[in-house]
Amino acid sequence: MKIVHISDIHTGKSHFLPELAEKVIKRINEVKPEIVVVTGDLTNEGSYSEFVRAKSYIERIECEVKVVVPGNHDARNVGDLCFEEIFGARSKILQHKGVTVVGVDSTQPDLDEGHVGREKYEWIERCLTTDWTDSFKVVALHHHLISVPKTGRERNILTDAGDVLELLLRCGTDLVLCGHKHVPWVWNLNGTAVVNAGTACSSKVKWNIPPSFNLIEICEAGEGDEGRREAGREAGKEAGKEAGREAGKEEWGMKIFRMYSKGGQELVWEKK
Repeated sequence: MKIVHISDIHTGKSHFLPELAEKVIKRINEVKPEIVVVTGDLTNEGSYSEFVRAKSYIERIECEVKVVVPGNHDARNVGDLCFEEIFGARSKILQHKGVTVVGVDSTQPDLDEGHVGREKYEWIERCLTTDWTDSFKVVALHHHLISVPKTGRERNILTDAGDVLELLLRCGTDLVLCGHKHVPWVWNLNGTAVVNAGTACSSKVKWNIPPSFNLIEICEAGEGDEGRREAGREAGKEAGKEAGREAGKEEWGMKIFRMYSKGGQELVWEKK
């Protein structure tokens, strides 16, 4: 299973690099991902024309399964309504070939800081604990949950980051995808990969960090490991979610590649 994670394309006159966007689309189509996740800031000012332009680029990515969530720039100027009209619900769940992707809206109208909110916690937990023994669980949101190096003074981290992290880890989340800071990074938090994407195709970069996106390759254990999967299911029945997750969590391997928009790539994290 290949998942491509892009973020912060910022369509608009100021920072968007259309020629680079063309290269990114070409590179993604060469990868042939089965899921594409876009973690927000599709626009710069949240205008309708910017959303239409963003959609025109995203539609050209050759992948039927896409999860798109808004970023803080998309929530400007009543952009949340534009987002819903063009991309659908701001929070959503998708299940595909054993992978569950929960897209969470972390934006607030006309504010840069992020907030998930207690009203979403129960929904997120339900999404992540359904069929929990078999599914590889991904949560995607715009704002970063953990500070990212080489981004200067910390601003705009989720105001409820601690509660959200506790919820995601308790529910056995395997992978968290974020954007916002325009700097790629991977944190390993108790076995959960928390992955930030850089900006894919804008000039809003920090220092000399080039535009990039992420490629995540997930592999399930082979048929010979069915006994371990069954043990996870049985442990879950006997001892609850946490025991089942501990018994079955080694079913999945993962590699994370940083894909540079102008060319080149590097393996930045691996879980065997």
